[in-house]
Amino acid sequence: MITMKDIIRDGHPTLRKVAEEVSLPPSEEDKQILNSLMEFIQNSQDEEIAKKYSLRPGIGLAAPQINVSKRMIAVHLEDDNGKLHSYKLFNPKIISHSVEKTYLPNGEGCLSVDETIPGYVPRYARVTVKAYDINGEEVKIRLKGLPAIAIQHEIDHINGIMFYDHIDQENPFKEVDNASPLVK
Repeated sequence: MITMKDIIRDGHPTLRKVAEEVSLPPSEEDKQILNSLMEFIQNSQDEEIAKKYSLRPGIGLAAPQINVSKRMIAVHLEDDNGKLHSYKLFNPKIISHSVEKTYLPNGEGCLSVDETIPGYVPRYARVTVKAYDINGEEVKIRLKGLPAIAIQHEIDHINGIMFYDHIDQENPFKEVDNASPLVK
């Protein structure tokens, strides 16, 4: 089981590396790692388990965050309509996106970043992602709203990009061109 001790923190060199493709079909070891990423996210959202193991709640986790420089991510959250979006993905890639952008008015957080970094993080409002599921089958996923933001955040991790890289350093709360805030 992954705990907060296993999650590497901001400044660790693995977080800035472009992660390697996972060879397909995925090995048992890679499947195990991907399943453990999802297990952590689901446990972090369960109040009792989170309290017992001192887990910070999260909605996504990428393999580089546990010091495994491979292209695998897990995302688990509900959208505004209460629909569950739960994805364990190998080699995810954004293949198309909207022109329109969005951002979270309160900014983004990250399990690898201990402090709050204020500012707007511009993201595409809608994305289509191509990836491979736990069995190595190709999947195509269309997302909007918070699930789209979460998957972009995790794909950034496998590309060595941190969320705060997107924040305007001069003016963190500058209005984002062609964007509307995602309001819950």
